[in-house]
Amino acid sequence: GIVGLAPGMHGANRTGRPFTGDYAGDLLFATFAKFGLSRGKYQSRVDDGLELEGVIIINSVKCLPPQNKPTPQEINTCRRFLSAQLDALPQLRVFIALGRIAHDSFLRHLGLRAASHPFGHNALHDLGDGRVLIDSYHCSRYNINTGRLTEAMFEAVFERALAARNRITPAG
Repeated sequence: GIVGLAPGMHGANRTGRPFTGDYAGDLLFATFAKFGLSRGKYQSRVDDGLELEGVIIINSVKCLPPQNKPTPQEINTCRRFLSAQLDALPQLRVFIALGRIAHDSFLRHLGLRAASHPFGHNALHDLGDGRVLIDSYHCSRYNINTGRLTEAMFEAVFERALAARNRITPAG
């Protein structure tokens, strides 16, 4: 599962599908296609026919935050929605957190301390219950333009996630 930040102004907040219509979606959906996690062609529209395969996107915050920076109160208020989605998907074993906010909120959902699992790009955190969390810098335009995140760095996270998924046997 992909744990994102919040709906983007020109993306999900406008289109209704996470990462659709904004710059971050271009890299995310291209990466999904490269790793066989989608079917169809991403055309930056909710009606483009694209279908995800073996992956789901869940956001930490449900509403578009001002300046794309949610407050701690917004993050905490929205955690119940994140928790409800995660609890409804107990078969998910591998998670990618897009950014520190997603990382921290996911860990808090599990009752784990962020200090015990420090955020780091491509860091893998064994959560002790058969699940793993892998961190990535967010695939935002800012991170790409500044070189903080490159396509190769982003793809390395997905390589690690797929390798982890192949090592973990489903619960049940």
